[in-house]
Amino acid sequence: MKRRIHIELLVTSGLAILLTLTFAMFVFYGLFRSQIIRDLETDARVMKNMGVFDDISRMAEKNGSISSEDLRITVVSPGGDVLFDSSADAAVMENHEDRPEIRTALEAGEGSGSRRSETMDKNLFYYAVRMENGNVLRISREADSFFAVFQNMLPTVLEVSLVLFVLSIFLSNYFTKTLVGPIEEMARNISDPGQEVVYRELEPFVATIRQQHDDIIKSAQMRQEFTANVSHELKTPLTAISGYAELIEHGMADADNSKRFAGEIHKNSVRLLSLINDIIQLSQLDGGKNHSEYADIDLYKLAAECVDMLKMNARKQNVTMKLCGKPCTVYADRQLMEELLYNLCDNAIRYNNRGGSVTVTVDEKDGHVFLSIRDTGIGIPTEHQDRVFERFYRVDKSRSKATGGTGLGLAIVKHIVAQHGASISLESQAGKGTEIRVEFSDVLKRQMEERAENA
Repeated sequence: MKRRIHIELLVTSGLAILLTLTFAMFVFYGLFRSQIIRDLETDARVMKNMGVFDDISRMAEKNGSISSEDLRITVVSPGGDVLFDSSADAAVMENHEDRPEIRTALEAGEGSGSRRSETMDKNLFYYAVRMENGNVLRISREADSFFAVFQNMLPTVLEVSLVLFVLSIFLSNYFTKTLVGPIEEMARNISDPGQEVVYRELEPFVATIRQQHDDIIKSAQMRQEFTANVSHELKTPLTAISGYAELIEHGMADADNSKRFAGEIHKNSVRLLSLINDIIQLSQLDGGKNHSEYADIDLYKLAAECVDMLKMNARKQNVTMKLCGKPCTVYADRQLMEELLYNLCDNAIRYNNRGGSVTVTVDEKDGHVFLSIRDTGIGIPTEHQDRVFERFYRVDKSRSKATGGTGLGLAIVKHIVAQHGASISLESQAGKGTEIRVEFSDVLKRQMEERAENA
């Protein structure tokens, strides 16, 4: 970055020097031309007022006294014939009626111009004035003198340009270090919130970078914790399966123990399979479900199907399930909604008291559909309520393991809710039960419709 800025500053400086010199040369040429024309105008008027060229017969006589190495004097008749020329034989010169300065002088009294003379084969400045007798007096001077001046000035101009460019190199190097230095220092201490942002224009950019930096660190920590938790959770049932299988393999279990060991192996296998399925589901939600099929679905109907499916499991726990509310339509992915309902209802049954109840409600309030899962279970202490949606977080670890909970159900629910633009809330009291409420909005549907219109 530093080298690029340095090079760009040098290129800018070089172009600026070149353009400045070019502009200065054009300005100087304009001033030079204006001065030459003014001098020629003065000479022409003086000669006109002297009346030296009023009498053609006296021109040859006066030619020697008025001739000059710098000036060329020409007298042209109203018809364009050259009557006199101080630098060439007038008799052999062609008609000058078509010369711009002659034509202008005949019409307006005075005229000027510059071009290459065919007679002299030189670039000349011209000024012509109409005399009293109708003839035109024209004074001219070489334009090549300007280029001679330029050639004389060129070494000095090049030396000044070189000095300016060398100075630009040092200044560019200094300004580049001054400009980039604070940014490099800030980059080295990007994680330090106390690091001052030198350039006010960079404050939004730095804030975004720091936020992304913090998010990356947080994500890395979460992945590390997740990996450790997954390893631990997978190791527990696998150890039990391996241990019981080894006992059976070596004939260290009688018929009664073999049956019990086989039951433990089956229970831990189910727990392991459930854990793997939840991890896969959570991984898919983290990366965004690739094949989500959003549509208007009847949430009440899905809830009824979930309640029917879990009634047998609830009966084993001596828990009753009840569905309340009315048919309500939400814009959602059917598979994810089934997963959300299952996890919430399964948790309500798993952490309930024997003889307790689970009430599932689907209804509308203030124009928004909501889903409520209320149980009469063990409840969640206040200090744990903010963390129950974290992965593998359990309030009662012993009960979770006894009931086969993976600790991922509510984390999956949280992802599904976020993916649908909904909101989730929890109310609970230890020993009195828990209510988890999900409120849906039409934000997701509007976003999908806008994308479809733009496509």
